[in-house]
Amino acid sequence: MNLTMAFCVLVVYPPASLMFRLRYRHPERIPPTGPVLVVANHVSILDPIACARLVFDSGRFPHFLAKESVFKGVIGTLLRQAGQIPVFRFSADAHGALDAARADLEAGNAVVIYPEGSVTRDPDWWPMQSRSGVARLALTTDAVVVPVAQWGPQRLHDYHRKRLYPRLRVPAEYLVGEPVDLDALRAEVRAGRPLTAELLRETTELIMSRVREQLAELRGEPAPSGFYPRPGRELPGDVSGSAA
Repeated sequence: MNLTMAFCVLVVYPPASLMFRLRYRHPERIPPTGPVLVVANHVSILDPIACARLVFDSGRFPHFLAKESVFKGVIGTLLRQAGQIPVFRFSADAHGALDAARADLEAGNAVVIYPEGSVTRDPDWWPMQSRSGVARLALTTDAVVVPVAQWGPQRLHDYHRKRLYPRLRVPAEYLVGEPVDLDALRAEVRAGRPLTAELLRETTELIMSRVREQLAELRGEPAPSGFYPRPGRELPGDVSGSAA
């Protein structure tokens, strides 16, 4: 681990420990080596801090896809040196983030992605419709695709009400699922099946359905049968992960 990575660990650990009382279920399902694509639901702008701790504590260093607006100044330089991946939304460079993430996975790293692109707009905090970037990465790499459900960070920062509740050690739970079996679909893609919009949508929903089922287990209540619609436009404060 280089000095920048070590610095990032030091920056993340104390705030995560103060803000959250983290509880993990099956963190051993995150492979200790090799390419892994961690796919999580998005409930708070603070998710990356808690999720980074999960990945750190599993023995890996996470590389997040994040909106380019956070890559400014000294912080931006540190993020880039630590292998974080900027996403230039709604521009010709948008797919460059997926290319960078694909290269990162091919190098054997751990990439974290929030396919919803921003905090869910579902008033009950279930996942909303996701972008298809996660499917492109899942189908065109050999990465282990690990679905992760998280529940709790929204109690500290409520995105819907734009309110921060200043308190310490808020419970945050993580359920790491079994890897999603994509072998058959990957074989079809390697054999020449095109990455059509339908295939990408079906693969995205397959992965996110697993995340949703795990979230239902964490919450102890049934999940809805579908995904909440995406907003028609981006809103101020949409600064966290993007699936491009």
